[in-house]
Amino acid sequence: MNIIVCIKRTPDTETRIRIADGGASIDPSGVKFIVSPYDEFAVENALRTREAAADGTVQVVTVGDGSSQETLRAALAMGADSGILLEGEPTQDGLATAKALAAEIGRHESDLVLLGVKAADDDQQQVGPMLGTLLGRPCVSAVSGFEVANGVATCRREVEGGTEVVEVPLPAVLTITKGEFEPRYASLKGIMAAKKKPIETKPAEGLESRLELISLELPAPRPEGRIVGEGAEAAPELARLLREEAKVM
Repeated sequence: MNIIVCIKRTPDTETRIRIADGGASIDPSGVKFIVSPYDEFAVENALRTREAAADGTVQVVTVGDGSSQETLRAALAMGADSGILLEGEPTQDGLATAKALAAEIGRHESDLVLLGVKAADDDQQQVGPMLGTLLGRPCVSAVSGFEVANGVATCRREVEGGTEVVEVPLPAVLTITKGEFEPRYASLKGIMAAKKKPIETKPAEGLESRLELISLELPAPRPEGRIVGEGAEAAPELARLLREEAKVM
């Protein structure tokens, strides 16, 4: 069972973001970067699938500059076997990213390609389905769990009112969302071993973005709260404000 996991370097979701001079990018000073959280779920599912098969490899791939090696090492410390860094300027053009990934992944024999359902920074949910189309493989999105047997991946998707089960033949592309398994923490042994695992660096192909980011804006600050009273005596005034000012009643 050979699995490729596509991961992305994103700011920590708890980081306070500042907009850089020019207004079209974030100020990276003091920002902690991590593996995008949904990509961690993809790595965890890949490792569990390899362990269940008792054979195979897990390879992680990312598009970015030299600092993205740190992201690959984090996945290697979790238990992945090797990494590939496709050097290029990250872009919000999902098709450009998918083309760069497809150009590389198409050269490898893989049973599964896994991605997080979305990246924590741009939240587009585009790259996985585009990658499946470019590779000519079936794609199932927002998978919360799956099993592989007899050349078929049986995927579960959480939908309103129940669980949808989708079966696809291998090789396939799956985008992973949060499921029953939490990503494992890297052990000290895993961190030390990751330093010796191979990372191949090569130029990204087809990474021509057709999008231009014009400007970024922080969300408007929330208005201050108002205390209208205490206990049951405040209920009439609260109801009035909800009806007359907020107009939600």
